[in-house]
Amino acid sequence: MGPKVTFTGVEDPEAHLTAFHTQMMLSGGSDDVYCKLFMSTLAGAALDWFVSLLDEHITSFDQYSTLFREHYLVNRAPIPISYHVFGVKQYQGESLKEFLNRFGVQLVTLNIKDEAVTVHAFTKRVLAGPVSDSLIRCCPNTFCEIRYRAMAHIVAEDQVTEKHSSIDHV
Repeated sequence: MGPKVTFTGVEDPEAHLTAFHTQMMLSGGSDDVYCKLFMSTLAGAALDWFVSLLDEHITSFDQYSTLFREHYLVNRAPIPISYHVFGVKQYQGESLKEFLNRFGVQLVTLNIKDEAVTVHAFTKRVLAGPVSDSLIRCCPNTFCEIRYRAMAHIVAEDQVTEKHSSIDHV
């Protein structure tokens, strides 16, 4: 069974290669298998481009990957910059749990490893309230510490929501 990802020529080539490699790691295979199955992930103009390469002397999937990246270079997503994490803020009405999850996704997306930047950004972008007060009073050293401390607040939020819900139904 081949990979389930599709590339038509307008998507990010790096994202496509990452998805392809991930699926291929699950199924294994040689370099020849990679080359043959990669073609099955292409559609439309991208497949036409791939077929046009068959006349060339290509000896490895690395060579295909390089040509693919070069041909679709203009579709690459911009490289994220760590200060972009400061653009992630908690919205009015957004639960702490939702914000914490969204913030965590951005850390992975932006590949931020600097704990000081992470802690500072989260502390600045969480809404004013008990959580932000707690973080200001005793500044955490890591995002992991923020997650643990936020759990008590998330449980409390859930209990308040549950209580309000049960009162509304009475």
